[in-house]
Amino acid sequence: MRIESVRALEILDSRGHPTVQAEVVLAGGTRATAQVPSGASTGRHEAVELRDGDPARYAGKGMLRAVRNIEDVLGPAVTGLDASDQAAVDARLIETDGSPGKRRLGANALLAVSCAVARGAARRLDVPLWRYLAQGRRPQMPVPMINIISGGLHAGGGCPEFQDFLVIPRGYTDLAAALEAVTAVHRVVGKALAAGIADEGGWGPRLDSNEQACAILREAIHTAGACMDIALDVAATHFFADGVYAIEGRQLTSAGMGDLLEGWILRYGIASIEDPLGEDDWEGWKELTQRLGAKVRLVGDDLFCTNPSRLEHGIRARAANAVLVKMNQIGTLTETFAVIDRAREAGYGAVVSARSGETEDAFLADLAVASGAGQIKIGSVTRSERLAKYNRLLEIENWELSAD
Repeated sequence: MRIESVRALEILDSRGHPTVQAEVVLAGGTRATAQVPSGASTGRHEAVELRDGDPARYAGKGMLRAVRNIEDVLGPAVTGLDASDQAAVDARLIETDGSPGKRRLGANALLAVSCAVARGAARRLDVPLWRYLAQGRRPQMPVPMINIISGGLHAGGGCPEFQDFLVIPRGYTDLAAALEAVTAVHRVVGKALAAGIADEGGWGPRLDSNEQACAILREAIHTAGACMDIALDVAATHFFADGVYAIEGRQLTSAGMGDLLEGWILRYGIASIEDPLGEDDWEGWKELTQRLGAKVRLVGDDLFCTNPSRLEHGIRARAANAVLVKMNQIGTLTETFAVIDRAREAGYGAVVSARSGETEDAFLADLAVASGAGQIKIGSVTRSERLAKYNRLLEIENWELSAD
């Protein structure tokens, strides 16, 4: 299953910004592509997304350098390798870049090749991608965590400062039933808010407070007759400076953020809180986990950045109890699975996540099933780049897992 050639293309993501696609050709003619997403709310510890920086083209966001790096450097480096040996392919990609944070060639370039190779190998073996990726893990349909109301950087700033207000369906017989219930909640909230659509397909209103969004969401769940928990993505790093969190015209300490959130857990049925504190507020995270970890899932996104060493630090410090997994934060499939596997080993949850700047590539759905992580965060139930992944999950659940 030898890699014969690799090429790349600059394409557009869901925000109309450039991103990169790689195509891998295997001996015998099997072809496979992979497209890489991009985040708006990015942690400073993420692997580097390489952009051109030319203000005369796409306001500096072009990705022609990443395309050239794939075609001129990474592609030749992996040509001749066995596509079925993902660990060896990814090791060669990492070695070829050879820089901290993959800043020389770009994590976006590495990831496009890494995923295209895996898809090519699965296609050559004529097996579903999720089954190929599982590699001894126990595949599982993930429970979706679905965006309904957006704030922060995903909705242009202002209040609500929290980035996402989401629902987690409970007790539904299958994904189709859960999605039907979620679309009803999304519709009820849309009528109540008359707001525009934000980056990930949720509603992007202007509200008086973050708590108001929780109240609207809980009322909509009741009105729709649905059974759902609420999840929050606070993305606190983006309003943290000089030791304080500035929200709603006030300044809170780490303990103050804990006071705020603790009161909402029972009041609104909150089951998961992502990035309740800043990406380097380790002491605050430790104290908050000790205080709330038995009551709610505390998910580290900016805190961990899908980075094995940061996750290891969090496990030792007992900070958070779950990790958000975004492939482009680290740059290869092998490293992504290392984070998921280590989280499971340590008793941490894992949530496989999309980015705000997405593509119609549904790779993420197969990754979530293959990993057995149990939870996926894609975005809302509108916009094709989100629906491509929900629809792929429906295919897997109804046509592939049931056949096993």
